[in-house]
Amino acid sequence: MKYLKRSLGQHFLVDKNIIKKILSLTNLKNRNIIEIGPGKGALTHEILKRKPKNLILIEKDFSLFRELEIKFKKLKFVKVYNKDILKLDIEGMVKKNSLIIGNLPYNISSQILVKFLKFETWPPCFNDLIFMFQKELGEKIIGKYLSSNYGRLSIISNYRLNILKKFIVSSQCFFPRPKVTSMVINFQPKTSQFKIKNINNLEKVTNILFSNKRKMINKNIKKLLNSNQVQKILDLDVLKRPSEIKPEKYYKITELYEMK
Repeated sequence: MKYLKRSLGQHFLVDKNIIKKILSLTNLKNRNIIEIGPGKGALTHEILKRKPKNLILIEKDFSLFRELEIKFKKLKFVKVYNKDILKLDIEGMVKKNSLIIGNLPYNISSQILVKFLKFETWPPCFNDLIFMFQKELGEKIIGKYLSSNYGRLSIISNYRLNILKKFIVSSQCFFPRPKVTSMVINFQPKTSQFKIKNINNLEKVTNILFSNKRKMINKNIKKLLNSNQVQKILDLDVLKRPSEIKPEKYYKITELYEMK
């Protein structure tokens, strides 16, 4: 296929039934929509059929950007940006009632998700995220407490997002065909009872406590809290491994860490 760049992790979604299934997850009419990595525009065309209010396309590949720009130049409500999503001030572009959607490049998909989780204003202006990930990563994002996929990413994601729906997408739905299966997840932002001032601190807390996954947290927690603070956390067993600690405990640890 012309323009294909494997370095950008490009796998174009070509199955129309899957495209329609993705877009059936939420209402698109009169919404402000941002599509990340539109590629050849297969998803974009179906979005336009559903009459959005505004549509922003963010495409890193210059050749594809030019193709999209030409294709949609007559539509005033469509704006195409040749930008790297990881370097873009996306929070400043998001309007109220926005839907963020994307078939994300596998190699940077977790970084893209975390970028949205780190919005300074929360709840954010977007009220829907629909992202496609590699299935293995998707399972880590939605991993439940005490499951094999439970870990740092699920703890951080769970703090700010609710998972509404998810489904599996076969590799046969793409060109070129990837070697892995994909997963579409529909998230919505949520507010937590815990008041973490800076989500970077939650990232730090989980990073330190998960640095030795097989060991008890009793040593590493001393890098974060003093003994008095540890005692304030109800039912925290420091003789457990990081994967055996509930998400709520990590949020409480972060709250106390921010008080130091």
